[in-house]
Amino acid sequence: MRLVFAGTPEPAVPSLRALLASQHEVVAVLTRPDARSGRGRALRRSPVAEVADAEGIRVLTPATPNTAEFAAELAALAPDCVAVVAYGALIKPDLLAIPPHGWVNLHFSLLPAWRGAAPVQHALLHGDDLTGATTFALERGLDTGPVYGVVTEQVLPRDTSGDLLGRLADSGAGLLVATMDGIGEGRLVPRPQPEIDISLAPKITVEMARIDWSEPAIRVDRVARATDPAPGAWTTFRDERLKVGPVDLTDVTGLKPGELAVGRSEVLVGTATVAVRLGTVQAVGKRAMDASDWARGLRPAAGEVLR
Repeated sequence: MRLVFAGTPEPAVPSLRALLASQHEVVAVLTRPDARSGRGRALRRSPVAEVADAEGIRVLTPATPNTAEFAAELAALAPDCVAVVAYGALIKPDLLAIPPHGWVNLHFSLLPAWRGAAPVQHALLHGDDLTGATTFALERGLDTGPVYGVVTEQVLPRDTSGDLLGRLADSGAGLLVATMDGIGEGRLVPRPQPEIDISLAPKITVEMARIDWSEPAIRVDRVARATDPAPGAWTTFRDERLKVGPVDLTDVTGLKPGELAVGRSEVLVGTATVAVRLGTVQAVGKRAMDASDWARGLRPAAGEVLR
């Protein structure tokens, strides 16, 4: 089939590469406009745009795709289908209707579970044992369209959102190519999503990533893993923000919520249940470091707490 690929961040790159290596023809890439990032705030191409540039593929970067000008541009490309992976903008029905086979989205959950912007993070926050990826037809509703196919992925005990999303990006790429194959050959028909077990996965805000030490250790662990690498779990020490990487659960009791216990080679923090062991931490304006090195530099007093 003749395809346009719509995607922006790094997790969309495996799908673009897989489609480029497939029997299908990617005639253009639709991605978000260049954005400022890094300490120098330089304008940077999206990861998807960088791959397209290297492959000599036309790159479309409208500020919004929902304009008459872009609709005409898409129609002129005459794609059979638009394949979508984390593009980052809502698509209006008039655009959805341009390709004969519509827009097909790869979503990183087992729909109808975790519809929304942050499915992987919410799967980890809620302690899911199993997740996956789904290809479905885009329609007006939020991730409500009929499903073409799924792949499943086991959630490992120490997975961060970065770990899990990386695996799903790879397995989902294969699913997306198989879906395009099936649509092009006329042997794949989407089926409606179930009307039960629906859950929503809104974007994780910085405030949602703040650790509440009065919660059980398992919740602290989930927040730290679900928000790694972004936006990053955090707390405060001596009224300054401290970013906290994934933690380890222990069987240590007796520490109050947030209370620090500094040993020779470990830093423990109390929760509502057992203590957790800090891994890496990062103060504002500093590099990430092992919690033991951080504690040696600041020398927390007995009874000091993270808040």
